[in-house]
Amino acid sequence: MKKYTIGLDYGTNSCRALIVDISDGTELASSVFLYPSGENGIILDSSDPNLARQNPKDYLDGITATISGAIQKAKKKDSSFDSFNIVGIGVDTTGSSPIPVDKKGNPLSFLDKFKNNPNAMCWLWRDHTSFKEAEQITLLAKEIRPAYLDKIGGTYSSEWYWSKILHCKNIAPDVFDEAYSFVELCDYIPAVLTGEINPNKIKRSVCAAGHKAMYSTDWKGLPDIGFIEQLDSKLLNLRQNLFDKVYTSETEAGKLNLEWSKKLNLKEGISIAVGAFDAHMGAVGAGVKEGTLVKIMGTSTCDIMVQNNKNKLNDIPGVCGVVDGSVMEGHYGIEAGQSAVGDIFLWFVNHLTPSKYGTRKIDEEGNIDFDEKFENLQKEAEKLLPGESGLMALDWNNGNRTILTDVRLTGLMVGQTLHTSPHEIFRALVEATAFGALKIINRIKEYDVEVKEIVNCGGLAIKSPFLMQIYADVTGIPMKVSKSHQTPALGAAIFGAISAGEFKNVSDAQDYMTGTDKTYNPIAENHDIYKKLYKIYSKLHDSFGTKESSGSMYNIMKDLLNIRDSQRRVKGTS
Repeated sequence: MKKYTIGLDYGTNSCRALIVDISDGTELASSVFLYPSGENGIILDSSDPNLARQNPKDYLDGITATISGAIQKAKKKDSSFDSFNIVGIGVDTTGSSPIPVDKKGNPLSFLDKFKNNPNAMCWLWRDHTSFKEAEQITLLAKEIRPAYLDKIGGTYSSEWYWSKILHCKNIAPDVFDEAYSFVELCDYIPAVLTGEINPNKIKRSVCAAGHKAMYSTDWKGLPDIGFIEQLDSKLLNLRQNLFDKVYTSETEAGKLNLEWSKKLNLKEGISIAVGAFDAHMGAVGAGVKEGTLVKIMGTSTCDIMVQNNKNKLNDIPGVCGVVDGSVMEGHYGIEAGQSAVGDIFLWFVNHLTPSKYGTRKIDEEGNIDFDEKFENLQKEAEKLLPGESGLMALDWNNGNRTILTDVRLTGLMVGQTLHTSPHEIFRALVEATAFGALKIINRIKEYDVEVKEIVNCGGLAIKSPFLMQIYADVTGIPMKVSKSHQTPALGAAIFGAISAGEFKNVSDAQDYMTGTDKTYNPIAENHDIYKKLYKIYSKLHDSFGTKESSGSMYNIMKDLLNIRDSQRRVKGTS
């Protein structure tokens, strides 16, 4: 009898369910649900570009739509498929995406008085409204609890749990006072499936708690009462309603309850795994192991590595955290990333690319189609040699997540002339994201973590050989691409199988269910030019991004012109 698991993957604009054969990782069927609320599923505010919320009702509707849809597709594909052979469900979500809930665990936006109030909805990961609160937390921790910052790269982010809660208290006291607790989306969905949403009984994820809520066994859990009191005494009552214990995703959160088993046509009592963030489960689905850096490439990127917890691991300044068990048991999880990658390309295509390059659209599953505009920009950009355009960009259009951890930084383009073309700018933007990726790789390596290989996953890695080749050329490291096109959902399905007792651990499951598909090797002559360009990028990076930098930028435009002219001579153009 074949056995299957489901990976339930909650992204920024949609959620999907993936049914996987645990014997070999075959992805039998998937179904996608586009969040209907707001703009592409996100509640926005035209007066505040930092605001990004989501309607929790969309999440519940997504469970039924995606799992039922995937089961229907699986039956059409394989007449012998039986949904009662599904043994477990794993869940990954965006994060930090906390939801204010009442004492019973219901999202406050389900109450009539808050149903249209964005502050009572889920505070999506990309919400940056709490940048002042994040700075307040960072400054206090530096003064009285520096160890809190050591585990999260040295700076607390506006994307994270405590800054969002504090901002809610500051701007929406009615919502804050009504909230009994704040529950991460990755903890809420497994709880819903088990039927136990009481905030005091939910099994909370070590991934979310450790990377975003300053939880650590080094100080026996969440930030202590003394710290919270100095931060804001009004948080004290809330803190006691949060949690003291956390769990890895190999752990069972509970069993599928009768109500949901009937809704979904699944066997009652199958295992529901503890949830985690999409990037961390995506890394598992891509085959992460010691020495492997996994890049999950989408609207933003997350970089994930693991290291055996029997070996000492130094704190790494500028990363998003080092947390024991956040990716897999027995290993430290290292998280870094870039706040915008695909989003930068989308912005450029949507707003600054002439119609002569074509049109763009989103497919029926909510993914960006690499249509005429992208294809034509890439075709023209591929004709350029590295440095030929004379352009250099900073990839901070949505702030810098790693290694500067500063959401108030913005994008930059240097070297434009009256002859600059859209495809030249597009290539410079791609190169900028690659330089930003190299900054992260170098920072991790500086702290004695070996990067032996890089595995990429996500729509950008799969659909853009052009981008992957530039990343290989910039970093000087081969770029492997995961064979799965849905690695977060696959990773979630892996944990569903482990929690059901089908595998002992992640490594065992990966042997059956993961692999790579294609490799892009660096081109030596391109890498040599990119090493020169990376020095210019680094000077811009440090000059605009760090207080300590005192380097003159007088030479930058001239250096770019010198490289441009040299490359044009190589190519034989004037």
